[in-house]
Amino acid sequence: MKELKNHARELIDEFKGSDYVYGLGCLDRIGELAAPFGSRVLLITSLDRRDPESYTTIVNSLNRAGVEIAGQTASARPNTPREDVLRMRQAVKDGGPGFVLAASGGSGIDAAKAAVVLADLGGDFDDYFGTGQVTERIRATGNTMRPCIGLQTASGSSAHLTKYSNITDLAAHQKKLIVDDAIIPPRCLFDYSLTASMSPDFTLDGAFDGLSHCLEVYYGAPPEIIDLAEDIALSGMELTLAYLERSLIDPGALEAREALGLAADLGGYAVMVGGTNGGHLTSFSLVDILSHGRACAIMNPYYTVFFAPAIQRHLKKLAALLLRYDLIAQGAAALSGRELGEAVARGLMAFSRRVGYPTHLKQVPGMTEAHLARALEAAKDPQLDMKLKNMPVPLSAALVDEYMGPILEAAHTGDLSRIRAMTSGTS
Repeated sequence: MKELKNHARELIDEFKGSDYVYGLGCLDRIGELAAPFGSRVLLITSLDRRDPESYTTIVNSLNRAGVEIAGQTASARPNTPREDVLRMRQAVKDGGPGFVLAASGGSGIDAAKAAVVLADLGGDFDDYFGTGQVTERIRATGNTMRPCIGLQTASGSSAHLTKYSNITDLAAHQKKLIVDDAIIPPRCLFDYSLTASMSPDFTLDGAFDGLSHCLEVYYGAPPEIIDLAEDIALSGMELTLAYLERSLIDPGALEAREALGLAADLGGYAVMVGGTNGGHLTSFSLVDILSHGRACAIMNPYYTVFFAPAIQRHLKKLAALLLRYDLIAQGAAALSGRELGEAVARGLMAFSRRVGYPTHLKQVPGMTEAHLARALEAAKDPQLDMKLKNMPVPLSAALVDEYMGPILEAAHTGDLSRIRAMTSGTS
């Protein structure tokens, strides 16, 4: 496992270089990391209530570096509700800071990114959902955005590393994405020891979020990046398989927390190399009944079966990995076609069951047919079209009902046989 961790570090260093400080016990370096961006900062965090000791470390580090806290506002609730982003936008406008520092889990960092966009470029959420709309607005207006530094406190979304901001409309129970290189934090920090305070459920949700980043990007990787995507994905997934259970048994075990932090960061690298697809797309319509990581964990085995004809190389590698952790039958890697897809899907489900996760949607309290209908409708939204295009078996909006419908029915009941194969020549 030491070699695997070292390799993970090599990959992360290749990805972020000196712009990223990470590891165990590095929190007090935030001042030196952030100081080049200005002398006045808006601090977005709830650590003053949740973890006063870490909050004091951050404030003292900023003060030593000559950075004044010009204002502070609380972090965001899970799934980054629009209302929390608007509160942060107002705080940015009121405080007039030179830069923003979000010391939070993924939802808070996502919210901070979007708040800076709205504060500095104007407009509303719908102006920026989809891919490249922030950059387009900058080009059209000539405006610039102040820097937003990410200080991650939870292993999961890797929002501190990525070009994504996930925003939820609570009234519509629907999540959408801002995707743009312009919102990547220019510098970031993650002290993995901060995650020792994560609850068991939060730990699970974050671990499966990172695992899903690796898995979905791997599935959808085009030939020109498949070797890199495979290296990132299999490394991140193995760290999760090897250490998640230990982190639940002994939450304070820093060796396990470090491993899960590295795995989550590899998930962040993955989504900057490629893109997520089916599991993430469906999860966006289940925000009122499931955490993001849990929704992805349920959905990805079913998409695995649908994608199987197009990802045979991937499935053989995954079967070998799952076998090392006694999650799949001996000889499964010798299967092919749909049979191999179903074997890997069952291995992924076995890992979910091992840690107490549900494996189909009927096991989820509050699940209704209306959720399935909402997921199908959302999949046709042009602002989420990138997820359809990232699939190894790409779908158009016109084919969503015909092919995604059975995937959702299978995920609802747990019956893999309901999943329809894409007919030859369909596009």
